[in-house]
Parts: sequence; structure tokens; C-alpha cells
Amino acid sequence: MALYVEGLSERVPHKGMAQFQEMMRQQLESSMDAELEKLVDTVTGADRDVCMKDFKGFKNLFHRFLQVKGPSVEWIKIKRPPEDSIQPYDKIAARGLPDGVAASLNKLVVVKLNGGLGTSMGCKGPKSLISVRNENTFLDLTVQQIEHLNKTYNTDVPLVLMNSFNTDEDTKKILQKYTHHRVKIHTFNQSRYPRIHKESLLPVAANLSMTGHNADAWYPPGHGDIYASFYNSGLLDKLIAQGKEYIFVSNIDNLGATVDLHILHHLVSQPNGKRCEFVMEVTDKTRADVKGGTLIQYEGKLRLLEIAQVPKAHVDEFKSVSKFKIFNTNNLWISLAAIKRLQEQNAMDMEIIVNPKVSEAEMKRHHSALFGSSRVSCFRNMLNKNDGEFPRYQQQRYVDTLDGGLNVVQLETAVGAAIKCFDNAMGINVPRSRFLPVKTTSDLLLVMSNLYSLEAGSLTMSPKREFPTTPHVKLGSSFTKVQEYLTRFESIPDMLELDHLTVSGDVTFGKNVSLKGTVIIIANHGDRIDIPAGSMLENKIVSGNLRILDH
Repeated sequence: MALYVEGLSERVPHKGMAQFQEMMRQQLESSMDAELEKLVDTVTGADRDVCMKDFKGFKNLFHRFLQVKGPSVEWIKIKRPPEDSIQPYDKIAARGLPDGVAASLNKLVVVKLNGGLGTSMGCKGPKSLISVRNENTFLDLTVQQIEHLNKTYNTDVPLVLMNSFNTDEDTKKILQKYTHHRVKIHTFNQSRYPRIHKESLLPVAANLSMTGHNADAWYPPGHGDIYASFYNSGLLDKLIAQGKEYIFVSNIDNLGATVDLHILHHLVSQPNGKRCEFVMEVTDKTRADVKGGTLIQYEGKLRLLEIAQVPKAHVDEFKSVSKFKIFNTNNLWISLAAIKRLQEQNAMDMEIIVNPKVSEAEMKRHHSALFGSSRVSCFRNMLNKNDGEFPRYQQQRYVDTLDGGLNVVQLETAVGAAIKCFDNAMGINVPRSRFLPVKTTSDLLLVMSNLYSLEAGSLTMSPKREFPTTPHVKLGSSFTKVQEYLTRFESIPDMLELDHLTVSGDVTFGKNVSLKGTVIIIANHGDRIDIPAGSMLENKIVSGNLRILDH
């Protein structure tokens, strides 16, 4: 292969760099096709059919990855969205609800993104199965919410879970417990795409198995895959045939993402010719949200702008709360018919997210030895059009490598990035309460506390809380894993009057502790701090060593 490329590079200089780059792209796509064919040939039957559908989507993504040059947006073309393209929630809610709310609800499907594992919080299995409140898991709360709707309004709102190959088996086992609940639950799987070598751009996988060294060779390609996977599963057509019109999509770990009747009514009450096909719920930025994606007007379309798309010179401007005042909650309302149309027209265009796994001990010249240094340098020079980075937006989310130290890349898309493809898309600026994600044990502490009350699966801020904002909580590395976090609290502290909490080091809390104002607790290395039962800490800094011993 290296000799072929060397000869190619000698033959084409007179044709210009553009022609050479196109030949290289074609060569890379041809090589990828050949490798994928080899992988397909390792399976038969239904598995082969699923694999071929997945690979069709991957080849399309890989093709676009090779075609796109430079940054995905030109900063000078970015404009603020028109006034009417982002409606305040209060204006939507002020219109009230009709008597026939049930008719609107019967057109709705709730979809939860359920592809993630609980590994970042030290848990095995699907994140949706972590207990978050009164022994209820994320999935328990979701089922309770929808069952409450169906019982209250005598409706049939189904729940659909988009699983990944990481979560599907465990999720399906647990679904048996909801057999007698008044909720129809469906599942479909995200695609399974191959991770590719960062330098050769060929699959890491030797076959389609998910065991041994091959287990890490595959990945679910981000929640932007929902459109293709939903369509390919056949479930999209089935729901349309049942009279369903809209899906409400959200992350399963966002406990604020409940069905909102006012937004639903706004969607279904519009004239057919002006039906909004896509609503993105946004909310006001705070300093904690400066990296969140925002809505912009770009080339006449409403578009999601992520920080990774922003040129380095404009990152501070993007983070400005005064200029970009809102961010995407990833609560989305989308027309089923529009998804079907765009999929069949192959018109679903989403920016590619390049997620590299960054090597801690890169195998020097590993890929050059395998695939030839000339080929590596050729396509690296071709691709590197953006200050040495890949020519589309990049998130360095991963900091580990596959076994053996191989540097790999995975290509993903985000569900909200498709907003530009839908007709009459709009944003709705919703209250902050609709964005309550649980990503860390710091978030978990908030939702387990008396700041919130739980009713019919929904969390609402306690009326006893004088301020509408949630406290800022930052727990140290000793609290990262859920099991360790739980052992450090004999009971969850009273946090109704808390503004800020920072805890670092070996710290434990006794029963009935009350935290108010700003509380900072820092145990130095080798020291331990036990907050005694019944303590009330208000605007206090606790440091050093405080240990209560039995006697």
C-alpha cells in the first residue's frame, strides 16, 4: 500500500493538490469498504443484516468525514436568531390548555436516550439503573411519570428507550418489572460502529465479536444516531401507523425532562402548513453553563453551535453570557413524519464530532510499520486543514486508549445538530427546572436532598427554598463513586438554605447535619474530618483534622 501511494504521489503533481486529495479520499474509502466487507463476512443470518445496516450508516459518516474541510462554521456568518425563533416559555404557557388534552397526549411518544453506562460514577451496567431517590432509579422515575399521565388523562403515551449494545441486555431484563404498569415500553438499539486507527483510518476490529481485545473496537455513535436507528428499527413506521405525531426526546439522566403539556399543545395546535417540526428547549446560561451549545442563525437556518465548533480566537466570545445567553438542554420535540421524510431523502445533515482517544504512551511508529509512513503522511497532510486538527469539530472527551496503547478515533453526531434540517424549527426558553441532569455524585447529592420533593416520578423544588436557583456543589475525588459517596453520609444533610458547598479529602457526615450559606470542608492528605451528627454549619470553612471517636 505504501508503495502504491508513493507512486501515486509521483504521478499526480501536475494535476494539482485538489485532484491528489480526491484520489486519496477515494483510496481511503475503497480501503474502508474492503475492511468492512471482511467484517461482514464473519457473521451470517439476522446479525449480518443488522451489521450491513449499521455499516451503511458508518460509510456515509466516514465519507462526509473525508469530504469536509476546515471549520464547520465561519464566525463572520453567525447571527443572532430572529426574535420569534426562540419563544419564552411563559408566552407558550399563557395560551392555556384546551379541554381535550388527552387528544394531544395520544399523539405523543416519550423517547429516552439510554445508551450510557454508569462507569463515570463507579457503577456497572446502564446508568439508568442507578438509584437516585428513595431507591428509585432513573428508569423507575421515568415509568412513574408516564404512567401518571396515562392514568390521569386516560391516554396511551408509550415509552421508547434508545439503548446501545452496552445497555440493551441489562435494560431488557429489568423491563419485566414494569409489566403491570400502565405504560407500553418499546426499545431499539443504536448502531454499532467500528473505532478506527487515528493514522490509518481503518477499523481496529478483527471481527464482529464483542469479547476479548475486540470488545473495545466498537462504539455507539452518539445520540445523533437516533434518526437512522429509529427508522431502521421499523418502530418509527409502527408508531406513525398508530397515529403518533411527535416524540419528546431527552437524556434519561435529566430528571427535569418531563412531558410539558403547554409545549405539546403548542405543537399540535398549529395549522398543518406551518407545523413546527422541531423544538429545542433552551434555558438561560449561568457561569456553570458557558460551554453549553447555543442556538444561532446561520445561512438562513436556526442552528446549534457547540463550543468545539468555535474558532479558538472566539471561544471567550462564545462563553460570554451577555452575547450567547441560552444553551441547549437536549430536551427536544420532533415530528415523526419529518424524521421519516428526511431519512428517506437522505437529507439528515449533522456536523461530525471527532472523538479521539488520546494516547498516554503512544506506540511509536506503530501504524507506520503496519501501513507505511508515506500513506500516513499523505492522508494526514490531506486531512489536517485546521491548525493541525481534524477538519470538523473535535471533542477530546476520552483520555485513555485501547489495550496496547493504540490511538483511535470515533465519529459521532449529536441529535440537536439536526435542527437545521427541519421546517419551522424553533427554540423555547424554558425554566431552569427543566434541566436537572445527574452526571456526578455532586448532582446526586442535590436530587437526594430536601431541596426537592418527589411526586409521581417528578422532582420539584421545595417551596421552603427561598431562592429558585440550586446550590453549587462540588464534591472531591473521595466521593466520585456512588458506593463510596453513600458511605460518607449517614443521612443527606439539610440543604434548603445552602448556596455553595465544596468538600475535599476524607470527609464524612453524621446524621441530621444542616448546611447553610457557603460551606467549605477540606481534609488535608492523611487527615480525616467527621462532621458530627446534628451539626449546623453556616458560612464556615472547616479544615485540618476533626475525628469523632467512639468511647
